[in-house]
Amino acid sequence: MSKEIASRQEDYSQWYNDLVIKGGLADYSAVRGCMVIKPHGFALWENMRDALDKMFKDTGHVNAYFPLFIPKSFLSKEAAHVEGFAKECAVVTHYRLKNDPNGGGVVVDPDAKLEEELIIRPTSETIIWNTYKDWIQSYRDLPLLINQWANVVRWEMRTRLFLRTAEFLWQEGHTAHATQTEAIAESRQMLEVYASFAEEFMAVPVIRGVKTESERFAGAVDTYCIEALMQDGKALQAGTSHFLGQNFAKAFDVKFLNNKNEQEYVWATSWGVSTRLVGAIVMAHGDDQGLVLPPKIAPLQVVIVPIYKGDEQKAQLDAKANEILADLKRLGIRVKYDDNDNARPGWKFAEYEMKGVPVRLALGARDLEKNVVEVARRDTKEKKAVELDGIAQYIDGLLLEIQHSMFKKAKEFRDEHVTKADTWDEFVKLLDEKGGFISAHWDGTAETEDAIKEKTKATIRCIPLNNPKEDGKCILSGRASSERVLFARAY
Repeated sequence: MSKEIASRQEDYSQWYNDLVIKGGLADYSAVRGCMVIKPHGFALWENMRDALDKMFKDTGHVNAYFPLFIPKSFLSKEAAHVEGFAKECAVVTHYRLKNDPNGGGVVVDPDAKLEEELIIRPTSETIIWNTYKDWIQSYRDLPLLINQWANVVRWEMRTRLFLRTAEFLWQEGHTAHATQTEAIAESRQMLEVYASFAEEFMAVPVIRGVKTESERFAGAVDTYCIEALMQDGKALQAGTSHFLGQNFAKAFDVKFLNNKNEQEYVWATSWGVSTRLVGAIVMAHGDDQGLVLPPKIAPLQVVIVPIYKGDEQKAQLDAKANEILADLKRLGIRVKYDDNDNARPGWKFAEYEMKGVPVRLALGARDLEKNVVEVARRDTKEKKAVELDGIAQYIDGLLLEIQHSMFKKAKEFRDEHVTKADTWDEFVKLLDEKGGFISAHWDGTAETEDAIKEKTKATIRCIPLNNPKEDGKCILSGRASSERVLFARAY
Protein backbone atom coordinates (compact mmCIF):
# COMPACT_ATOMS: atom_id res chain seq x y z
CA MET A 1 0.00 0.00 0.00
CA SER A 2 2.76 2.47 0.89
CA LYS A 3 4.06 2.20 -2.68
CA GLU A 4 0.82 3.83 -3.80
CA ILE A 5 1.59 6.95 -1.75
CA ALA A 6 3.64 9.79 -3.22
CA SER A 7 6.76 10.73 -1.26
CA ARG A 8 6.45 13.66 1.14
CA GLN A 9 9.82 14.94 -0.02
CA GLU A 10 9.13 14.68 -3.75
CA ASP A 11 5.47 15.75 -4.01
CA TYR A 12 3.96 16.99 -0.76
CA SER A 13 0.67 18.03 -2.33
CA GLN A 14 0.08 14.62 -3.91
CA TRP A 15 1.24 12.90 -0.72
CA TYR A 16 -1.43 14.79 1.22
CA ASN A 17 -4.17 13.87 -1.25
CA ASP A 18 -3.04 10.23 -1.23
CA LEU A 19 -3.26 10.05 2.57
CA VAL A 20 -6.73 11.59 2.64
CA ILE A 21 -8.06 9.30 -0.12
CA LYS A 22 -6.21 6.05 0.60
CA GLY A 23 -6.46 6.55 4.37
CA GLY A 24 -10.25 6.49 4.00
CA LEU A 25 -10.90 10.01 5.29
CA ALA A 26 -12.69 11.56 2.32
CA ASP A 27 -13.46 11.28 -1.37
CA TYR A 28 -14.19 13.66 -4.22
CA SER A 29 -17.80 14.60 -4.86
CA ALA A 30 -19.95 14.94 -7.95
CA VAL A 31 -20.35 18.58 -6.89
CA ARG A 32 -17.27 20.54 -7.88
CA GLY A 33 -15.38 21.88 -4.89
CA CYS A 34 -17.22 19.70 -2.35
CA MET A 35 -16.11 16.48 -0.69
CA VAL A 36 -17.63 13.33 0.74
CA ILE A 37 -16.40 12.65 4.28
CA LYS A 38 -16.07 8.88 4.58
CA PRO A 39 -16.87 6.94 7.79
CA HIS A 40 -13.23 6.85 8.97
CA GLY A 41 -12.90 10.59 8.43
CA PHE A 42 -16.26 11.36 9.98
CA ALA A 43 -15.48 9.23 13.04
CA LEU A 44 -12.28 11.26 13.46
CA TRP A 45 -14.27 14.51 13.17
CA GLU A 46 -16.89 13.18 15.65
CA ASN A 47 -14.18 12.49 18.24
CA MET A 48 -12.77 15.99 17.71
CA ARG A 49 -16.25 17.51 17.86
CA ASP A 50 -17.16 15.66 21.05
CA ALA A 51 -13.98 16.75 22.83
CA LEU A 52 -14.46 20.37 21.77
CA ASP A 53 -18.15 20.31 22.66
CA LYS A 54 -17.31 19.23 26.19
CA MET A 55 -14.75 22.03 26.48
CA PHE A 56 -17.35 24.55 25.31
CA LYS A 57 -19.93 23.31 27.80
CA ASP A 58 -17.34 23.28 30.59
CA THR A 59 -16.87 27.02 29.95
CA GLY A 60 -20.59 27.73 30.20
CA HIS A 61 -21.69 27.59 26.56
CA VAL A 62 -24.82 25.92 25.20
CA ASN A 63 -25.69 24.67 21.71
CA ALA A 64 -28.45 25.97 19.44
CA TYR A 65 -29.16 25.92 15.71
CA PHE A 66 -29.90 28.78 13.32
CA PRO A 67 -31.16 28.67 9.69
CA LEU A 68 -28.98 27.77 6.73
CA PHE A 69 -30.52 30.61 4.71
CA ILE A 70 -29.85 34.29 5.35
CA PRO A 71 -31.91 37.09 3.77
CA LYS A 72 -29.73 39.18 1.48
CA SER A 73 -30.76 42.37 3.30
CA PHE A 74 -29.15 41.10 6.51
CA LEU A 75 -25.74 41.07 4.83
CA SER A 76 -26.23 44.67 3.79
CA LYS A 77 -26.39 45.89 7.39
CA GLU A 78 -22.72 45.50 8.33
CA ALA A 79 -20.60 47.01 5.54
CA ALA A 80 -17.21 45.49 6.41
CA HIS A 81 -18.80 42.09 6.92
CA VAL A 82 -20.57 41.97 3.54
CA GLU A 83 -17.42 43.24 1.82
CA GLY A 84 -15.44 40.38 3.37
CA PHE A 85 -17.81 37.64 2.18
CA ALA A 86 -19.51 39.03 -0.93
CA LYS A 87 -17.30 37.16 -3.41
CA GLU A 88 -17.82 33.81 -1.65
CA CYS A 89 -21.61 33.80 -1.31
CA ALA A 90 -23.90 31.24 -2.93
CA VAL A 91 -27.30 32.80 -3.68
CA VAL A 92 -30.75 31.16 -3.84
CA THR A 93 -32.98 33.02 -6.29
CA HIS A 94 -35.86 30.57 -6.98
CA TYR A 95 -37.85 28.05 -4.97
CA ARG A 96 -39.25 25.65 -7.56
CA LEU A 97 -38.36 23.51 -10.58
CA LYS A 98 -40.61 22.25 -13.36
CA ASN A 99 -40.40 19.78 -16.21
CA ASP A 100 -39.01 21.26 -19.41
CA PRO A 101 -41.86 21.19 -21.97
CA ASN A 102 -39.22 20.53 -24.63
CA GLY A 103 -38.12 17.32 -22.89
CA GLY A 104 -34.87 18.69 -21.45
CA GLY A 105 -35.39 17.37 -17.92
CA VAL A 106 -36.12 19.88 -15.18
CA VAL A 107 -35.65 23.64 -15.41
CA VAL A 108 -36.01 26.52 -12.98
CA ASP A 109 -39.56 27.80 -12.93
CA PRO A 110 -39.28 31.51 -13.84
CA ASP A 111 -42.52 32.19 -11.97
CA ALA A 112 -40.98 30.96 -8.71
CA LYS A 113 -38.54 33.82 -8.16
CA LEU A 114 -38.02 34.78 -4.52
CA GLU A 115 -39.00 38.29 -3.52
CA GLU A 116 -35.69 38.53 -1.67
CA GLU A 117 -32.72 36.35 -2.50
CA LEU A 118 -31.39 34.07 0.23
CA ILE A 119 -27.69 33.58 0.95
CA ILE A 120 -26.50 30.12 1.96
CA ARG A 121 -24.65 30.97 5.16
CA PRO A 122 -20.93 31.67 4.76
CA THR A 123 -21.02 32.43 8.53
CA SER A 124 -23.98 33.24 10.78
CA GLU A 125 -23.28 36.57 12.48
CA THR A 126 -26.04 38.43 10.67
CA ILE A 127 -28.94 36.03 11.21
CA ILE A 128 -27.86 35.34 14.78
CA TRP A 129 -27.66 39.02 15.71
CA ASN A 130 -31.03 39.64 14.14
CA THR A 131 -32.35 36.91 16.48
CA TYR A 132 -30.46 38.17 19.56
CA LYS A 133 -32.28 41.50 19.17
CA ASP A 134 -35.43 39.71 20.42
CA TRP A 135 -33.66 37.69 23.10
CA ILE A 136 -31.78 40.47 24.88
CA GLN A 137 -33.59 43.22 26.81
CA SER A 138 -31.67 43.75 30.04
CA TYR A 139 -28.36 43.02 31.70
CA ARG A 140 -30.03 39.99 33.29
CA ASP A 141 -30.08 38.33 29.84
CA LEU A 142 -26.30 38.60 29.58
CA PRO A 143 -23.92 37.04 28.93
CA LEU A 144 -25.50 35.02 26.13
CA LEU A 145 -23.12 32.15 25.35
CA ILE A 146 -24.28 30.13 22.32
CA ASN A 147 -22.51 27.78 19.93
CA GLN A 148 -23.81 25.93 16.89
CA TRP A 149 -22.45 22.93 14.98
CA ALA A 150 -23.29 23.45 11.33
CA ASN A 151 -22.20 23.46 7.71
CA VAL A 152 -21.32 26.61 5.77
CA VAL A 153 -20.70 27.44 2.12
CA ARG A 154 -17.94 29.66 0.79
CA TRP A 155 -17.74 29.49 -2.97
CA GLU A 156 -14.06 28.62 -3.39
CA MET A 157 -12.61 28.27 -6.88
CA ARG A 158 -9.40 26.46 -5.87
CA THR A 159 -10.22 23.69 -3.43
CA ARG A 160 -8.33 20.98 -1.49
CA LEU A 161 -9.87 18.19 0.53
CA PHE A 162 -10.50 19.36 4.12
CA LEU A 163 -8.26 22.42 3.78
CA ARG A 164 -10.48 24.46 1.48
CA THR A 165 -13.82 23.21 0.16
CA ALA A 166 -16.94 25.03 -0.99
CA GLU A 167 -18.96 23.40 1.81
CA PHE A 168 -17.42 22.41 5.13
CA LEU A 169 -18.44 21.47 8.66
CA TRP A 170 -17.59 23.64 11.63
CA GLN A 171 -18.74 25.14 14.87
CA GLU A 172 -19.36 28.83 15.38
CA GLY A 173 -19.75 30.43 18.77
CA HIS A 174 -21.61 33.75 19.06
CA THR A 175 -21.70 35.51 22.41
CA ALA A 176 -23.12 38.77 23.77
CA HIS A 177 -21.78 40.63 26.82
CA ALA A 178 -22.55 43.65 28.94
CA THR A 179 -19.03 45.10 28.83
CA GLN A 180 -16.07 45.37 26.52
CA THR A 181 -13.83 43.79 29.16
CA GLU A 182 -16.05 40.69 29.39
CA ALA A 183 -16.18 40.28 25.60
CA ILE A 184 -12.40 40.54 25.20
CA ALA A 185 -11.96 38.03 28.04
CA GLU A 186 -14.36 35.66 26.23
CA SER A 187 -12.39 36.00 22.97
CA ARG A 188 -9.14 35.21 24.76
CA GLN A 189 -10.69 32.35 26.74
CA MET A 190 -11.95 30.63 23.59
CA LEU A 191 -8.59 31.08 21.89
CA GLU A 192 -7.07 29.21 24.83
CA VAL A 193 -9.73 26.48 24.51
CA TYR A 194 -8.72 26.01 20.87
CA ALA A 195 -5.01 26.02 21.69
CA SER A 196 -5.50 23.45 24.47
CA PHE A 197 -7.55 21.24 22.16
CA ALA A 198 -4.96 21.41 19.36
CA GLU A 199 -2.09 20.58 21.68
CA GLU A 200 -3.71 18.08 24.05
CA PHE A 201 -5.94 16.18 21.60
CA MET A 202 -4.48 16.77 18.12
CA ALA A 203 -0.86 16.73 19.39
CA VAL A 204 -0.24 19.82 17.26
CA PRO A 205 1.68 22.71 18.88
CA VAL A 206 0.31 26.15 18.07
CA ILE A 207 1.34 29.78 18.40
CA ARG A 208 -1.27 32.05 19.96
CA GLY A 209 -1.46 35.49 18.42
CA VAL A 210 -3.50 38.35 17.03
CA LYS A 211 -3.99 39.11 13.34
CA THR A 212 -2.96 42.36 11.68
CA GLU A 213 -5.69 44.74 10.56
CA SER A 214 -5.43 43.42 6.98
CA GLU A 215 -5.89 39.82 8.10
CA ARG A 216 -8.77 40.36 10.54
CA PHE A 217 -12.15 38.71 10.20
CA ALA A 218 -14.59 40.91 8.28
CA GLY A 219 -16.36 43.13 10.81
CA ALA A 220 -14.09 42.33 13.76
CA VAL A 221 -12.20 44.78 15.99
CA ASP A 222 -9.57 42.12 16.76
CA THR A 223 -9.01 38.58 15.52
CA TYR A 224 -7.08 36.19 17.75
CA CYS A 225 -5.69 33.03 16.15
CA ILE A 226 -3.74 29.85 16.66
CA GLU A 227 -1.17 29.08 13.97
CA ALA A 228 0.23 25.60 13.35
CA LEU A 229 3.17 24.46 11.22
CA MET A 230 2.90 21.60 8.75
CA GLN A 231 5.73 19.25 7.76
CA ASP A 232 6.39 21.10 4.50
CA GLY A 233 7.18 24.29 6.40
CA LYS A 234 3.89 26.03 5.60
CA ALA A 235 1.63 27.51 8.25
CA LEU A 236 -2.01 26.63 8.77
CA GLN A 237 -4.50 28.82 10.61
CA ALA A 238 -6.04 26.30 12.99
CA GLY A 239 -8.65 28.42 14.75
CA THR A 240 -9.83 32.00 15.23
CA SER A 241 -11.63 33.94 17.96
CA HIS A 242 -12.97 37.40 17.17
CA PHE A 243 -13.72 40.39 19.38
CA LEU A 244 -16.47 42.10 17.40
CA GLY A 245 -16.87 45.17 19.57
CA GLN A 246 -20.35 46.69 19.13
CA ASN A 247 -20.33 46.53 15.32
CA PHE A 248 -23.03 43.88 14.94
CA ALA A 249 -25.03 45.16 17.91
CA LYS A 250 -25.26 48.58 16.25
CA ALA A 251 -26.01 47.10 12.82
CA PHE A 252 -28.91 45.03 14.21
CA ASP A 253 -29.91 47.41 17.04
CA VAL A 254 -29.21 44.96 19.87
CA LYS A 255 -29.46 46.99 23.08
CA PHE A 256 -29.93 46.15 26.74
CA LEU A 257 -30.99 48.04 29.82
CA ASN A 258 -27.96 48.17 32.12
CA ASN A 259 -28.06 48.14 35.94
CA LYS A 260 -28.21 51.96 35.91
CA ASN A 261 -31.43 51.77 33.88
CA GLU A 262 -29.67 53.08 30.75
CA GLN A 263 -29.88 51.69 27.21
CA GLU A 264 -26.57 50.37 25.89
CA TYR A 265 -25.36 48.32 22.92
CA VAL A 266 -24.05 44.85 23.79
CA TRP A 267 -20.49 43.70 23.12
CA ALA A 268 -19.94 40.66 20.91
CA THR A 269 -17.60 37.80 20.04
CA SER A 270 -17.56 34.98 17.53
CA TRP A 271 -15.18 32.04 17.23
CA GLY A 272 -14.85 28.89 15.16
CA VAL A 273 -12.85 25.89 13.98
CA SER A 274 -13.68 23.61 11.07
CA THR A 275 -12.96 20.28 9.41
CA ARG A 276 -9.73 21.83 8.13
CA LEU A 277 -8.34 20.58 11.46
CA VAL A 278 -8.56 17.07 10.00
CA GLY A 279 -6.21 18.27 7.26
CA ALA A 280 -3.91 19.68 9.94
CA ILE A 281 -3.65 16.27 11.61
CA VAL A 282 -2.81 14.61 8.28
CA MET A 283 -0.08 17.12 7.43
CA ALA A 284 1.40 17.49 10.91
CA HIS A 285 1.84 13.76 11.65
CA GLY A 286 1.51 11.62 8.51
CA ASP A 287 4.41 9.72 6.92
CA ASP A 288 5.10 7.84 3.70
CA GLN A 289 3.23 4.78 4.97
CA GLY A 290 0.00 6.66 5.66
CA LEU A 291 -1.84 8.47 8.41
CA VAL A 292 -0.52 8.73 11.96
CA LEU A 293 -3.42 9.59 14.25
CA PRO A 294 -3.16 10.85 17.85
CA PRO A 295 -4.66 8.21 20.20
CA LYS A 296 -7.03 10.62 21.98
CA ILE A 297 -9.04 11.25 18.80
CA ALA A 298 -8.22 8.22 16.62
CA PRO A 299 -11.49 6.45 15.60
CA LEU A 300 -9.82 3.13 16.36
CA GLN A 301 -7.04 3.14 18.96
CA VAL A 302 -6.08 -0.56 18.92
CA VAL A 303 -6.52 -3.36 16.43
CA ILE A 304 -5.90 -7.04 17.23
CA VAL A 305 -4.90 -9.23 14.28
CA PRO A 306 -4.76 -13.04 14.73
CA ILE A 307 -2.14 -15.15 12.94
CA TYR A 308 -3.11 -18.80 12.76
CA LYS A 309 -3.29 -22.04 10.79
CA GLY A 310 -6.41 -24.11 11.07
CA ASP A 311 -9.60 -23.91 13.06
CA GLU A 312 -8.08 -25.21 16.30
CA GLN A 313 -5.50 -22.41 16.51
CA LYS A 314 -8.14 -19.88 15.52
CA ALA A 315 -10.43 -21.00 18.35
CA GLN A 316 -7.60 -20.59 20.89
CA LEU A 317 -6.72 -17.14 19.56
CA ASP A 318 -10.37 -16.07 19.49
CA ALA A 319 -10.76 -16.88 23.16
CA LYS A 320 -7.67 -14.91 24.20
CA ALA A 321 -8.40 -12.01 21.81
CA ASN A 322 -11.94 -11.64 23.15
CA GLU A 323 -10.56 -11.60 26.67
CA ILE A 324 -8.12 -8.79 25.72
CA LEU A 325 -10.91 -7.02 23.85
CA ALA A 326 -13.16 -6.99 26.92
CA ASP A 327 -10.34 -5.74 29.18
CA LEU A 328 -9.50 -2.89 26.79
CA LYS A 329 -13.14 -1.88 26.38
CA ARG A 330 -13.54 -1.74 30.17
CA LEU A 331 -10.78 0.89 30.14
CA GLY A 332 -12.69 2.89 27.51
CA ILE A 333 -10.27 2.02 24.71
CA ARG A 334 -11.64 1.91 21.15
CA VAL A 335 -10.54 -1.52 19.91
CA LYS A 336 -11.33 -3.98 17.10
CA TYR A 337 -10.60 -7.67 16.72
CA ASP A 338 -10.07 -8.23 13.00
CA ASP A 339 -10.57 -11.97 12.47
CA ASN A 340 -11.84 -11.50 8.90
CA ASP A 341 -10.44 -14.46 6.96
CA ASN A 342 -10.81 -12.75 3.57
CA ALA A 343 -7.49 -10.93 3.96
CA ARG A 344 -4.05 -12.07 5.04
CA PRO A 345 -2.38 -10.61 8.16
CA GLY A 346 0.21 -8.72 6.09
CA TRP A 347 -2.51 -6.95 4.13
CA LYS A 348 -4.28 -6.04 7.37
CA PHE A 349 -1.06 -4.66 8.86
CA ALA A 350 -0.63 -2.37 5.84
CA GLU A 351 -4.29 -1.30 5.90
CA TYR A 352 -4.28 -0.29 9.56
CA GLU A 353 -0.91 1.39 9.14
CA MET A 354 -2.39 3.40 6.26
CA LYS A 355 -5.37 4.39 8.41
CA GLY A 356 -3.13 5.53 11.25
CA VAL A 357 -4.33 3.18 14.01
CA PRO A 358 -1.99 3.98 16.94
CA VAL A 359 -1.43 0.42 18.24
CA ARG A 360 -1.55 -2.97 16.55
CA LEU A 361 -1.48 -6.31 18.39
CA ALA A 362 -0.41 -9.36 16.39
CA LEU A 363 -1.46 -12.51 18.22
CA GLY A 364 -0.12 -15.85 16.99
CA ALA A 365 -0.30 -19.43 18.23
CA ARG A 366 3.37 -19.41 19.25
CA ASP A 367 2.84 -16.10 21.08
CA LEU A 368 0.02 -17.71 23.02
CA GLU A 369 2.30 -20.57 24.08
CA LYS A 370 4.83 -18.01 25.38
CA ASN A 371 2.07 -15.90 26.97
CA VAL A 372 3.09 -12.82 24.92
CA VAL A 373 1.69 -10.66 22.13
CA GLU A 374 3.52 -8.51 19.58
CA VAL A 375 2.74 -4.83 20.10
CA ALA A 376 3.48 -2.39 17.24
CA ARG A 377 3.39 1.41 17.59
CA ARG A 378 2.22 3.34 14.54
CA ASP A 379 4.14 6.53 15.37
CA THR A 380 7.64 5.05 15.72
CA LYS A 381 7.01 1.64 14.06
CA GLU A 382 8.63 -0.04 17.08
CA LYS A 383 7.58 -3.62 17.79
CA LYS A 384 8.05 -5.58 20.98
CA ALA A 385 6.78 -8.73 22.64
CA VAL A 386 4.74 -7.92 25.75
CA GLU A 387 3.44 -10.36 28.35
CA LEU A 388 -0.28 -10.99 28.09
CA ASP A 389 -0.73 -10.64 31.85
CA GLY A 390 -1.66 -7.00 32.41
CA ILE A 391 -1.68 -6.23 28.65
CA ALA A 392 -4.71 -3.91 28.92
CA GLN A 393 -3.01 -1.67 31.48
CA TYR A 394 0.15 -1.69 29.36
CA ILE A 395 -1.77 -0.58 26.26
CA ASP A 396 -3.57 2.12 28.24
CA GLY A 397 -0.21 3.57 29.28
CA LEU A 398 1.24 3.14 25.80
CA LEU A 399 -1.54 5.17 24.19
CA LEU A 400 -0.78 8.05 26.54
CA GLU A 401 2.93 7.73 25.78
CA ILE A 402 2.24 7.84 22.03
CA GLN A 403 0.07 10.95 22.46
CA HIS A 404 2.87 12.74 24.33
CA SER A 405 5.54 11.52 21.93
CA MET A 406 3.65 12.78 18.89
CA PHE A 407 3.25 16.23 20.44
CA LYS A 408 6.92 16.33 21.45
CA LYS A 409 8.05 15.43 17.92
CA ALA A 410 5.78 18.02 16.31
CA LYS A 411 6.86 20.71 18.78
CA GLU A 412 10.55 20.02 18.20
CA PHE A 413 9.95 20.35 14.45
CA ARG A 414 8.00 23.59 14.95
CA ASP A 415 10.62 25.10 17.28
CA GLU A 416 13.41 24.25 14.82
CA HIS A 417 11.48 26.14 12.15
CA VAL A 418 10.99 29.47 13.93
CA THR A 419 13.88 31.58 12.69
CA LYS A 420 14.83 35.25 13.05
CA ALA A 421 15.61 37.35 9.97
CA ASP A 422 17.03 40.87 10.15
CA THR A 423 17.53 41.67 6.46
CA TRP A 424 15.45 41.28 3.32
CA ASP A 425 17.93 38.91 1.68
CA GLU A 426 18.04 36.74 4.79
CA PHE A 427 14.22 36.73 4.95
CA VAL A 428 13.81 35.58 1.34
CA LYS A 429 16.53 32.94 1.65
CA LEU A 430 14.92 31.47 4.77
CA LEU A 431 11.51 31.35 3.10
CA ASP A 432 12.88 29.58 0.03
CA GLU A 433 15.35 27.21 1.67
CA LYS A 434 14.04 26.47 5.17
CA GLY A 435 10.43 27.57 5.42
CA GLY A 436 8.56 27.69 8.68
CA PHE A 437 7.86 30.82 10.70
CA ILE A 438 10.16 33.78 10.10
CA SER A 439 10.36 36.22 13.02
CA ALA A 440 11.07 39.64 11.56
CA HIS A 441 10.44 43.35 12.01
CA TRP A 442 7.60 45.07 10.13
CA ASP A 443 6.81 48.77 10.06
CA GLY A 444 3.13 48.29 10.88
CA THR A 445 1.73 49.54 7.57
CA ALA A 446 -0.68 47.68 5.29
CA GLU A 447 1.33 48.90 2.28
CA THR A 448 4.48 47.11 3.44
CA GLU A 449 2.48 44.03 4.45
CA ASP A 450 0.94 43.86 0.96
CA ALA A 451 4.30 44.42 -0.72
CA ILE A 452 5.94 41.57 1.20
CA LYS A 453 3.05 39.28 0.27
CA GLU A 454 3.28 40.30 -3.38
CA LYS A 455 7.03 39.71 -3.55
CA THR A 456 7.24 36.45 -1.56
CA LYS A 457 3.71 35.00 -1.07
CA ALA A 458 4.44 35.14 2.66
CA THR A 459 1.88 36.69 5.00
CA ILE A 460 1.99 37.89 8.57
CA ARG A 461 0.50 34.90 10.34
CA CYS A 462 0.18 36.70 13.67
CA ILE A 463 1.63 39.07 16.19
CA PRO A 464 2.32 36.61 19.05
CA LEU A 465 0.52 37.26 22.32
CA ASN A 466 2.78 38.65 25.04
CA ASN A 467 5.18 39.62 22.26
CA PRO A 468 8.38 41.15 23.70
CA LYS A 469 9.20 44.71 22.64
CA GLU A 470 12.38 45.03 20.60
CA ASP A 471 13.61 48.01 18.61
CA GLY A 472 14.53 47.19 15.04
CA LYS A 473 14.04 48.07 11.40
CA CYS A 474 11.44 46.70 8.99
CA ILE A 475 12.97 44.07 6.70
CA LEU A 476 11.51 45.73 3.58
CA SER A 477 11.07 49.45 4.21
CA GLY A 478 13.84 49.98 6.77
CA ARG A 479 11.49 52.05 8.92
CA ALA A 480 11.49 51.76 12.71
CA SER A 481 9.72 48.82 14.34
CA SER A 482 9.10 48.05 18.01
CA GLU A 483 8.44 44.29 17.77
CA ARG A 484 8.86 41.23 15.59
CA VAL A 485 5.95 39.48 13.89
CA LEU A 486 5.69 35.96 12.44
CA PHE A 487 5.68 35.55 8.66
CA ALA A 488 5.15 32.31 6.74
CA ARG A 489 3.83 30.94 3.51
CA ALA A 490 0.52 29.33 4.37
CA TYR A 491 -2.41 27.18 3.35
